[in-house]
Amino acid sequence: MPAPDGTPLATDLCLPAGPGPHPAVLVRTPYDRTRHRAELRGWARRGFAALAQDVRGRYGSAGRWHPYRQEAADGAATARWVRARSWSDGRLLAAGASYAAHCALVLALDPAVREEEDAAPDAVLAAVPALGAADTAREASGPERLLARAGWWAAHGDRPDSDERALAAVLATDPDALGHLPVEELPRRFGRPLPSWPALWRTGDRGRLLRLAPGSNVPLLAVGGTHDPFLAQTLALWRAWGAPAARLLLGPWGHGLTAAPGPDATAAHRLPLGPLYAAWARAALEGRLAAAPHGAVGLGGSPLWLPVPGARACARWPFGRRGGLRLLSGATFTAHPARPVRSDDLRVPVPDGPGHRAADRCLLAGPPLDRPLDLLGAAAVRLRATADTPAADWVARLTALTPAGTARHLATGVVRRAEVPGRAGDTTVPLGFLALRLPAGTRLRLEIAGHHFPAHARNPHTGADPVTAAVPRPSRRTVHPAHSALLLPAVPACRPADAVDPRQEICR
Repeated sequence: MPAPDGTPLATDLCLPAGPGPHPAVLVRTPYDRTRHRAELRGWARRGFAALAQDVRGRYGSAGRWHPYRQEAADGAATARWVRARSWSDGRLLAAGASYAAHCALVLALDPAVREEEDAAPDAVLAAVPALGAADTAREASGPERLLARAGWWAAHGDRPDSDERALAAVLATDPDALGHLPVEELPRRFGRPLPSWPALWRTGDRGRLLRLAPGSNVPLLAVGGTHDPFLAQTLALWRAWGAPAARLLLGPWGHGLTAAPGPDATAAHRLPLGPLYAAWARAALEGRLAAAPHGAVGLGGSPLWLPVPGARACARWPFGRRGGLRLLSGATFTAHPARPVRSDDLRVPVPDGPGHRAADRCLLAGPPLDRPLDLLGAAAVRLRATADTPAADWVARLTALTPAGTARHLATGVVRRAEVPGRAGDTTVPLGFLALRLPAGTRLRLEIAGHHFPAHARNPHTGADPVTAAVPRPSRRTVHPAHSALLLPAVPACRPADAVDPRQEICR
């Protein structure tokens, strides 16, 4: 299929067996269209003309790939081409997961596309959506997502195909590669040039699609996982969507959804997503969805699906007081860039004291739960703390210590803050959306640290840009327990009577 400038875009098409015309579903992907052939056959069996297209410069498509930059124009040309085919009845669903969800969303939201006749879709299915380069590169509070972006760029950046094991191969021979400074020059350790890597960190316009979402005028199905790194963006997209028929489906899944269930997923969370997507698409394209936002979330650790909650007050677990979290060690600690708290290690050091290394984090824990605890909503840490450096990242990591003695990660939040050295400041560290049941006997452990490496780049503590800084310094920290607390979205024990059927909730 020709792009607007004539560049051929490789496109697979699977048509239903019966006579047409048919509604169409379009998936545009940088991850090889041929991997979608089973999906296309599934759509076709349900009466849709199904297409998968390699984006410009990837796999079978010609041209040069510039991630996130050319998808609106190329997608609009594809939409017009689809609607002009004899097998098309003119109705078009833009669908995709991760980067492909970005391709679907720009087709619906980009102002230039919406001005073109027959270019915009009639509905959007966005699963674990990547909203844009700037949104994926950094947390909303500023810290760089080092591990995820290094892995993605090593696998896919500046090449026409992919090598999913590229970063693992680098780390196998060079375990300290991600510690390279400055971060901007990290590709020197990868063994191949990545000319687009420095530009990733200079990408601006964070939140562009979220700012455009209130102007949307087509139905949306946003799908995500409570263990997915893009969970916050999925929720924000659904909440910002302007068209009234917006639906949200969240399960206890990772980025691969039902193919990547979390440790708290149950048999009730193994939804057959293909039939559900097709049923929703039929309802959306036929105008049968109610003009109100609806959603369903799977409560991990239970078989229940529940309505997505609205904003609610959180229960406070104060630091160092009865009914809260006991301070174990590290009210004063040192965040040292040469010995950062690791994101890939849930073990904690023994309490600081004679003969032990100085504390590298503040460590707190709660008593065993005397009954199951249901958490449904946004969690956070309210923190009063002091740093002796002009810049600091504040990391809060929440872990469940199970009755069996294992540690299970629940949530991590990180906030970047400019500091007045030596002056206490108040900050809120968001921990994101939780939807899970903790069994009786579980203990909560909370760590307050200055790094979360290699998931996030290390703050040099000098005020310099962490992407270009080459000389970091240690940062001495103090947490003030009397003015700090863990905020948890505890709800009354959820019962079967509270549950919803996710299929009905999405399609009504």
